[in-house]
Amino acid sequence: MSATTLPTSPERAAARSHALRNLGERYGLVLLLCAVAAFFSLLPASAAAFPTTANLQAVLGNIAVVSVLGIAAIFPLVAGHFDFSVAATSLVSSITCAALLSDHHASLAVGVAGGLLAGLAVGLVNATLVAVLRLNAFIVTIGTATLLPGIVQWYTGGVGITRDIAQPLRDLGSGTWLGLPQVIWPVVVIIAVCWFVLGQTAVGRRLHAVGGNPSAARLVGISVTRVSFLAFVISAGLAGVAGVLLTARNGGGLVNSGVDLLFPALAAVFLGGTAIDPGRYNVLGTVVGALFVAISVSGLTLAGAADWVPDVFNGAALVVAVAISTLLARRRGRGEHT
Repeated sequence: MSATTLPTSPERAAARSHALRNLGERYGLVLLLCAVAAFFSLLPASAAAFPTTANLQAVLGNIAVVSVLGIAAIFPLVAGHFDFSVAATSLVSSITCAALLSDHHASLAVGVAGGLLAGLAVGLVNATLVAVLRLNAFIVTIGTATLLPGIVQWYTGGVGITRDIAQPLRDLGSGTWLGLPQVIWPVVVIIAVCWFVLGQTAVGRRLHAVGGNPSAARLVGISVTRVSFLAFVISAGLAGVAGVLLTARNGGGLVNSGVDLLFPALAAVFLGGTAIDPGRYNVLGTVVGALFVAISVSGLTLAGAADWVPDVFNGAALVVAVAISTLLARRRGRGEHT
């Protein structure tokens, strides 16, 4: 009979402490989300309207586009690049979809396909400039994010496109199914697919490898150029989907809609980097982050906060989330190298 060495009491205590800390990091944001929801449900100023089905449906409807934009931003971030153009790309996709339906009387399928292709076209330009020509992604995508709304203003003359939008698309944006907004159901599918791709496939592992250490990835035979190119194309494709959903939510293409969703989407991404899989940009964490921001803003609004408070909250959440996720990523990096 072989003898086994049992852990001593200090070792068991250290193991329990480590396990509790991991649980706290993984689910701390979820607990904070529950606490915020409970707070606004009990706060006298918001208690009547906050814990209602109508408010829950409004919150879920509002996070649909933000969640998809956040997930779109994850792919370049995982590969080591910023993409600040996702929101502007969704605007172009939304306007293209609405213009095809309204100005050119296209069928719904053609309108949706046109919106998606417009998003992919932006992604191909970004991917070529960043991955092939090796220009700075930060500068390129900020330039794209500035350029695209200008093109939209030129095309529309500053007037939204809301005539002759197909009724099924309007229903997707405003209707409900099984008690939840219809628009949330395709988002659930996108979340599941992107979670699987990033966490369970070779494509996801290559993206993480390139983002973690491009030189090491190149040494093991991974094409950094190809992976980075793919990341921007996937990102733009998802932004295109967000644009079509935006058209559905707005009942048309609005010239100023979508661009203002960039910072809430980034706040969701960086908040998500502190949860579920701390220290990594991850899909489920991003959804929790989007919910946290949306529920907090909803609670503040219903409690009668001034108009500037949600903007301040979004900005503060983004700064805090960037700081925490960066610290967690550094600690995770040290842990993986020891």
